[in-house]
Amino acid sequence: MTAVDTIIFPVADLTAAKSVFTTLLGAEPHTDQPYYVGYNVDGQEFALDPNGHRKGLRGTVPFWHVDDLDASSAALVAAGASVVQPPTEVGGGRRTTVIADADGNQFGLMQG
Repeated sequence: MTAVDTIIFPVADLTAAKSVFTTLLGAEPHTDQPYYVGYNVDGQEFALDPNGHRKGLRGTVPFWHVDDLDASSAALVAAGASVVQPPTEVGGGRRTTVIADADGNQFGLMQG
């Protein structure tokens, strides 16, 4: 596992959130789609997800890059975590899953 790769913010109003985050980060998005807006600032990826709440995200979710999403997810579930969002193909050969610890804190895993 590496350092936090991406931090995703679930948002209800993508236009308003894009305005705020463009100002906050001092950068224009590198990806600006109705389903995802992504920024990269000094190597750190930030993303706005307008479908995040519908997918069960309750707040900001950090994503760690892993080599084997299925094995990492299974190990975390065996350790007492629960799956919030099952492994999903998100395009470009990338898969993600969202996990919650025993206290409900959510974090994601990303492969690809």
